[in-house]
Amino acid sequence: MRAICLDQHGSPENMVWGSAATPEPSRGEVLIDIAATAVNRADLLQRQGNYPPPPGASEILGLECSGVISAVGPDVARWKVGQQVCALLVGGGYAEQVVVPATQLMPVPDGMDIHVAAALPEVACTVWSNMVSRAGLHHGQTVLIHGGAGGIGTHAIQVAKALGARVAVTAGSADKLERCRELGADIAINYREEDFVERLKMAEPIGADVILDNMGAKYLARNIAALAPDGWLSIIGMQGGVKAELNIAHVMAKRARITATGLRGRPTGGAAGKAAIVTAVVEHVWPMIRDGRVLPVVHAELPIAEAAQAHRLLDSGEVVGKVILRVR
Repeated sequence: MRAICLDQHGSPENMVWGSAATPEPSRGEVLIDIAATAVNRADLLQRQGNYPPPPGASEILGLECSGVISAVGPDVARWKVGQQVCALLVGGGYAEQVVVPATQLMPVPDGMDIHVAAALPEVACTVWSNMVSRAGLHHGQTVLIHGGAGGIGTHAIQVAKALGARVAVTAGSADKLERCRELGADIAINYREEDFVERLKMAEPIGADVILDNMGAKYLARNIAALAPDGWLSIIGMQGGVKAELNIAHVMAKRARITATGLRGRPTGGAAGKAAIVTAVVEHVWPMIRDGRVLPVVHAELPIAEAAQAHRLLDSGEVVGKVILRVR
């Protein structure tokens, strides 16, 4: 099969549309003929050599895809050859075909273009598992979403509004903040010009019940300050570093809870595994997509052979939503 090959870590130009071995499904797995994949910041980190795949996973980039099932392995009962699906991957999405556990498949939502569906798995599973399943965001609460114009942010805004929450976001430009408002954000904060802690102190009620944070160390102390009493800080990224000093007294004063979780390294099964997350997403988020409350936000769609340009685009900081790579 054809796939994006990475001979050495480094610049986007190191990614070449070349040849790779065609995978075969084992017990409990399916083979997907990929229609499209989507670019995630984790892909940029892996390309640079800073985010290696888990042991045994494909070395090919790509954490999500959409396509058509072309083969099923033993003990796969629910899924059939020819079905249109999107899937949460541990790797392998930048290719013509990929093998994935059947429990990590989701049907392409009714009426959605199969290529657009590639923008859903990673953001939907990340947002639901961290913002809702774990942090418990619900009607009437306030959530602060850092990076509101990104792929995760644009999805999280819509899910939070569908749940009846009040949404505050941070972003770095007026255009991005306006797009966040169009998606439903109630409080839009330019982090280059304003202090999100002070803005949330001026809000009524004061503070955020849940914070979805992609920055990590850089925002740790300020996130604690921005929390409402009994608030929950959910760290899903480390764009602002991995080490910071934490004043435990401030955490205790807020009765705050802090969790930091990733998606790629989770096991397939178990209560906190990918299969359980995928099941919850299809049960709760897919109805929001079907009735139009939540829709993918796609900034650009490029051919898979132009993966280098897609990486440069995402790294530019100008993207609102997701960048899709069309395979076929």
